[in-house]
Amino acid sequence: MKFIAKAGGQVEGQVRVPGDKSISHRSIMLGAIADGVTTVDGFLEGEDALCTLKAFRALGVVIEGPENGRVVIHGVGRDGLQAPSEDIYVGNSGTSMRLLAGLLAGQAFDVTMTGDESLTKRPMERVAAPLRMMGAVVETAEGGRPPLTLRGGQQLKGIHYDLPMASAQVKSCVLLAGLYAEGETSTTEPAPTRDHSERMLRGFGYPVEVKGATARLQGGGRLQGVHIDVPADISSAAFFMVAASITPGADLTLEHVGVNPTRTGVIDILKAMGADITLLNHREVGGEPVADIRVRHAALKGIDIPEHLVPLAIDEFPVLFVAASCASGQTVLTGAEELRVKESDRIQVMAEGLATLGIDAQPTPDGIAIQGGELGEGTVYSHHDHRIAMSFAVASLRAKGPIVIEGCDNVATSFPNFVELATKVGMNLEVAE
Repeated sequence: MKFIAKAGGQVEGQVRVPGDKSISHRSIMLGAIADGVTTVDGFLEGEDALCTLKAFRALGVVIEGPENGRVVIHGVGRDGLQAPSEDIYVGNSGTSMRLLAGLLAGQAFDVTMTGDESLTKRPMERVAAPLRMMGAVVETAEGGRPPLTLRGGQQLKGIHYDLPMASAQVKSCVLLAGLYAEGETSTTEPAPTRDHSERMLRGFGYPVEVKGATARLQGGGRLQGVHIDVPADISSAAFFMVAASITPGADLTLEHVGVNPTRTGVIDILKAMGADITLLNHREVGGEPVADIRVRHAALKGIDIPEHLVPLAIDEFPVLFVAASCASGQTVLTGAEELRVKESDRIQVMAEGLATLGIDAQPTPDGIAIQGGELGEGTVYSHHDHRIAMSFAVASLRAKGPIVIEGCDNVATSFPNFVELATKVGMNLEVAE
């Protein structure tokens, strides 16, 4: 599947992008092992979150829906999961595999998780290592890659783990394993990462203590079913924030967006580049801060992106590179090695695509230097990475001619109605086989 993004277009109106992917995943995981029923509204019906849902059905949990974003989970309690009849397939979802590894490490049964071609290349040793320190038996394929097998019947022991990299997935994996471990489990991270797991555990009535960069919990407690209203995903909203920022005359409001401070790096970076972004109607929903975000066109300027913001915007960099291409002067990113082991090597793939469109983009081992300029036309390759595909669609707003984007089949993993919403606000986007 490919996108044909015609040059130009408008960006105006009000839209609500789909629910937050991180929170959708976690609502299923925690609802499944809670006592009683958990209801979820605003669940993201993208392929990644649906992989988590199917995984828990395979583990014996009754889940109704999703229907128009509503899911009803009949929790089985902390010890109620059952051995699956076959391997659990989690598709393209690194979050599913890494967080499930934590939850499944302390179960009584063996389980093997597999994924698609892209996931099979991604590093899993980063979760296997701390789980082994806790007493889990974890087997990976060559090079610490999936498939991932967890051997049941191990008694886990609480540990303190200093994360070697800023990764919410690794942190969450260790804390989830800690639910099944003896004593206290704690993690310290080198830089702040998203804290949805800690917030949601508390929402389910499980005490988690957070002091500075350290989160801790005691094993053996129970979770109580709750109602969760999933805010709109700021990572999905980011495509439209950049779209409005770079398009003359644009005025767009994004409704009910999650503005958790561990996720708002994209807003801070765009504002540093001169973007006109206002947060309105602040409120709190299920322990998560939410706001409406109004974005109007502004002349952007190149910046050196502050390294402390990098983990807070790690998923938004492909579209931020498009903003940098439309800015005056040079934008430099450093300290973002993590981008090379995402669904694709996002630094290399974006650099190649931008170069095709006539932008001077020089990749470095841990980042990129982009000289703002005129976007031309051409064919770019997303390497089946959903965020790359959507970023180049946004670039067409300022391009001289059409941009053909190859390999857009995975857009449904995180943003199933992207084309529909993009067209609604005024972008010229077509889908072709």
